[in-house]
Amino acid sequence: MPKRKRMKFRVKVGDLVKVVSGDWIDVQGTVTEVDRVRGRVVVDGVNLKTKHMRPNQRFPEGGIVEREASIHISNVRVIEEAADS
Repeated sequence: MPKRKRMKFRVKVGDLVKVVSGDWIDVQGTVTEVDRVRGRVVVDGVNLKTKHMRPNQRFPEGGIVEREASIHISNVRVIEEAADS
């Protein structure tokens, strides 16, 4: 299977972004993860999905957990860039 090319984006982890299309339009949040191969980002507090977790060592009680799912990079716009350290 051929390797997928990594794309280059202006969005980086820690940037403040605004969702410009989709169900979460006009919501702001910080980028927590960037997937350059698939062209998707995970934004804090955006695109929440519920996941039914089986009890395990990490979640001993199990139950329903809300997690952030990724959204496509074209659906976000950078408002404020993260400060480089």
